[in-house]
Amino acid sequence: MEPNESNKSWSGKSRGGTLGYLSFVFLIKNFGVGAAYSLLAFVVIYYIPFAPKATSAIWKYSRKILKKGRLTSLKFLYMNFFRLGQSIIDRVAVGAGKYNEFVFDFSEPDNVKKVLNSSEGVVIIGAHFGNWEIGSPFFDKYSKEMMVVMMDYEYQNIKKILEAQKKIDTFGVIPITENSFSYLFEIRDALSKGKYIAIQGDRLSKSEKHLDMMFLGSMAAFPLGPFVLATRLNAPVVFYFAVRTGYKRYKFEFTMAGDYSGEPHKKKEVALMKDYVTTLERVVGEYPEQWYNYYNFWNI
Repeated sequence: MEPNESNKSWSGKSRGGTLGYLSFVFLIKNFGVGAAYSLLAFVVIYYIPFAPKATSAIWKYSRKILKKGRLTSLKFLYMNFFRLGQSIIDRVAVGAGKYNEFVFDFSEPDNVKKVLNSSEGVVIIGAHFGNWEIGSPFFDKYSKEMMVVMMDYEYQNIKKILEAQKKIDTFGVIPITENSFSYLFEIRDALSKGKYIAIQGDRLSKSEKHLDMMFLGSMAAFPLGPFVLATRLNAPVVFYFAVRTGYKRYKFEFTMAGDYSGEPHKKKEVALMKDYVTTLERVVGEYPEQWYNYYNFWNI
């Protein structure tokens, strides 16, 4: 199914620019994480009225999906943007070597450990929820390289930030560019070398095919691409989410996707998507304020 006017899609640009990131980099390096949090508390107040599309999306999410009242939704709106800012600050802090200031808890079932420790490539599907990037350094314990699939626009922003920090990141990037399918060959080659392929399964761009799935009580459009990719390459799939559970504390949660290898291609990719949506619904239900899709995600 192709996206249409009634099914809103992501514009291709994430909230927050390079300047904002670099401001926090400077503050963290010179004054610490606590100082960055303090500044963030005031920045959010400015951000709410000057980011109308994002504000509208989260207001609808709170009012129509979570069924919160007006005053509660106003507080939720503030906390959502504040949590987003904290995730950026924490990500920069860990990337700058301050990981000893944080506590990380792992939820890794034995079947996930077995797959991640194996010699074969693995597709890791996450979401624009929580702070998945903060966990990327810890995949090093498996001695395997992670390649993150992302839009080229996002990649260019990250390159600028890494260059400013004079830091080599803990993961490689496979950028997706318009009118080119070269990234598919890069993904295939990376899996054949036993690498991890990380991709987000929740954000729909304008040109993508999708399926409408029930998510948190309403129908929402999920992109087919990541699930078609994972099933066609016959790679094991792990769902991974990193959520902030307290002050400088995170939980890394891994879930093994079902084995649908015996199903026809189309049934296989739909079954994998349903599995993913069910898992995502559970973790978002536990930490709803860490949902960072700033467009009309649901068909409401």
